[in-house]
Amino acid sequence: MKIETIKTVGHLKKAGYQSKSIKDELRDNLIEKIKNKETTFSGIHGYENTVIPELERAILSRHNINLLGLRGQAKTRLARLMLQLLDEYIPIVEGSEINDDPLRPISRYAIELIKEKGDDTPISWLHRSERFAEKLATPDVTVADIIGDIDPIKAANLKLSYADDRVIHYGMIPRANRCIFVINELPDLQARIQVALFNILQEGDIQIRGFKLRLPLDMQFVFTANPEDYTNRGSIVTPLKDRIGSQILTHYPDDLAIAKKITAQESNLDPRQKDAVFVPELAKDLIEQIVFEARKSEFIDAKSGVSARLSITAFENLLSTAELRALKNGDDKTTVRLGDFLGIIPAITGKVELVYEGEQEGAANVAYNLIGDAIQTLFPEYFPKIEKLKKQEDASPYDDIVSWFFNNTEGFELLDDLRDKEYKNLLDAVSPLDDLLGAHQPKLEKAESYFVKEFVLWGLVQFKQLSKYRFTEGIQFKDPYSNYISGL
Repeated sequence: MKIETIKTVGHLKKAGYQSKSIKDELRDNLIEKIKNKETTFSGIHGYENTVIPELERAILSRHNINLLGLRGQAKTRLARLMLQLLDEYIPIVEGSEINDDPLRPISRYAIELIKEKGDDTPISWLHRSERFAEKLATPDVTVADIIGDIDPIKAANLKLSYADDRVIHYGMIPRANRCIFVINELPDLQARIQVALFNILQEGDIQIRGFKLRLPLDMQFVFTANPEDYTNRGSIVTPLKDRIGSQILTHYPDDLAIAKKITAQESNLDPRQKDAVFVPELAKDLIEQIVFEARKSEFIDAKSGVSARLSITAFENLLSTAELRALKNGDDKTTVRLGDFLGIIPAITGKVELVYEGEQEGAANVAYNLIGDAIQTLFPEYFPKIEKLKKQEDASPYDDIVSWFFNNTEGFELLDDLRDKEYKNLLDAVSPLDDLLGAHQPKLEKAESYFVKEFVLWGLVQFKQLSKYRFTEGIQFKDPYSNYISGL
């Protein structure tokens, strides 16, 4: 259909246009995509066998949808991607405030215009990108905002009585007729506002003041809610919940691979930053593991959730920490170091809700400990497990490293602002590290080896084989018993 040549209702009829509800649009286009083996919700990872099939079933059933899940689980992203299931263009009566269908007008303006001009009624075309409306539910939202109210200025300008329906100013929902309308954080919406949605969801009616107004609105509603909101700030009133066709539970990524894919896709990095900073795979794994550790930490409120945005912002901070060091040193390129992970602490502290014990511990300390917990969890995947209790005569693959630190009683310092060459020379000086990597990570690329060497040192600290001290300019590693032997 060449929309450029279709400019009136008469042209539309001759072209054979058939009116279709938005729910039928979504259903028909979804069926077409499935038949053609196309991806229905591109850019969404980890939901292929859980959330997306449920969402597809809800669309096929023509249901209004409630996406229920913790923060950072792509609920709003899913709603926005539903736009891709709409027709590219739909016709509307030109000048209509509520996107009237030229063949099925519902507003007084459109009905009277078509009655007056007939097939010569002008139409315009609405692109699917303009068929999305979104409202964040906040306690100050009013019925006038989302449904409508009397506009005294319009009444004065048109010299009309308040009893005339032409003085109505339509709210967000009527103006989103034939669109996808999203209400985020539905439980935050006051109960009386939720009640105003009853008739819209069931019969398509709207009620404004005392007007006998029937507008069979054509809408696809998508609501989002956080389970914590049900007890923390409000609730979804039962009759409204009953009118929502499908409630779909979202979730966090199940494994590191999916989490890494999401972080890589969503990170907002400057291309120059990507070129200047090399990030070892182990560093990417650690970023994601920190988030997994946060979700099970006793210091963090699990009901509030730990958003996927934590790993995204932490990854951005990690690269910026390495980039900042390179800029100060005048280096064109650098590699992420484990010490750079201290630069992600601000990204962690702003993304987690602490329980009482966590508040007592302190947000920065909790974040710092999460880094250590992540190292401890991943360490056995790269190197032999360290037994906490072992007989003295039992040999350990780490004995030579521990002995090296025992003999270097002054300690081993990795300063934050070391140039790459100095940093590598220091780690190369701990010769037993090369033997350990040769034995257990023989295929490791040279570019990643220094990060893994530092990872070994941090891992040995976590398993109480070495001690680590943070000071203003860097980190010092020592044998844990050196202070006792030296009499300190």
